[in-house]
Amino acid sequence: MPALTLREILALDPVRAAEPALLAGAGSLDRPVRWVHSSEVYEGANFLDGGELLLTNGFGLTDTDEGTRRRYVRELAARGAAGLAVEIGRALTGMPAEVTDEAERLGLPLLALHRVVPFVRITEAANRAIVARGLSGRTVVRPWGGDHAAALLADLADGQALNQPEVEARAALAGFQPGPGARLIGVSVHGARDTGVVERAVRALGGGGVLAAAFPGDVLALLSRPESGSPRDPVRAVQEAFRAVAEPGLTVAVGHAVGGTGRATAGGASAAVGMPSFPGAGWLRWSETLRAARTTLELALTVPSAQPSTQPSAAPGPLVTSSRALTLERELTRGGLAANRDRLTALVQHTLGPLLAWESAHPSDLTRTLEVHLRNGCSPTRTATLLHIGRQSLYQRLERIETLLDLDVDDPDLLGDLLTALCAHRIVRGVPAAAAGGLRTVA
Repeated sequence: MPALTLREILALDPVRAAEPALLAGAGSLDRPVRWVHSSEVYEGANFLDGGELLLTNGFGLTDTDEGTRRRYVRELAARGAAGLAVEIGRALTGMPAEVTDEAERLGLPLLALHRVVPFVRITEAANRAIVARGLSGRTVVRPWGGDHAAALLADLADGQALNQPEVEARAALAGFQPGPGARLIGVSVHGARDTGVVERAVRALGGGGVLAAAFPGDVLALLSRPESGSPRDPVRAVQEAFRAVAEPGLTVAVGHAVGGTGRATAGGASAAVGMPSFPGAGWLRWSETLRAARTTLELALTVPSAQPSTQPSAAPGPLVTSSRALTLERELTRGGLAANRDRLTALVQHTLGPLLAWESAHPSDLTRTLEVHLRNGCSPTRTATLLHIGRQSLYQRLERIETLLDLDVDDPDLLGDLLTALCAHRIVRGVPAAAAGGLRTVA
């Protein structure tokens, strides 16, 4: 299906409401429009890549001479702009003759907008239409077809090449529009057949935006939490909400909190939808939190937990974890377990070899005891409680560990090495070599 044309853009309701009049370039109305931007006139041509319709309020044309205005039109044409639309009535009482003349000479469509319509309304409507046309015309059709939420979530989680305006327009098509300052958190759920558990969690949080879709075996979601009135730790709040509403047997992984957009929040045309975003911001972070949640879920399903369960076996609940709880696991398997297995095995043997050799001949729980102790600040009370043993039994285990490894387990200089090796041991032990290549760790 061909791209949306300038003629079709002019037929959109918000554009028609601005009462556009075509002053030049009548023979170019069937040009494809790649995107719609709004900008002050001085900046207009600098960020164009070709195929854009540029909207401007005309303030930049009021205090310039004829030569500057003509040069501006020439620059737009040289950058391949699909057209220029100028608001008439506030800054300008009429279109400068030299602008019309230069646009006609170059065949650049020039529109005079005679009624004030917020540019955000025009850019939202136009860019949604452009994205919808592009999605429907793709030669490779993803399995979720016209499900805008599923298609966007899948592309973000898979790290597809996107750009910020496309992501925002596609999110708007799916009814997901995070407000200024919102924090977004990716969530991946295993064992759910639909998005009901996500919707219940959002209600438990007191509302907020959500983009969610069910895929075979898993549910992916982006939750939007407002900047004001939210808990200081939004990740923990989301975890608690899922613990309260998720059914037993479900596994929920929560990503980190990221900014909703990379866009400036100041007023004026530069804050409108359709403007370029700051480099490296916005949708890349949406992708990062989703991918972190998905990788965390995969690790939670395949690698034994570092912490003992605090729930009675008779009352199992959902397993809810977060990307920060499995930071070491994600880092150690970055690029895939198969590519790291030999390195992790060598690390484990170098750091824990005597302890593991002793355990192989004397069934015990020393390795697990050491990791629980280190992960809980070397607190004997906390460690003994989690392991369901007495403090004296714990002291005996720690003494045996120190003798085997010839070190002091409370030495802060050793904390990093020991925790890394213990985590690597769980990974290598939990994922058989034959299955290592199937563990996707991309975040």
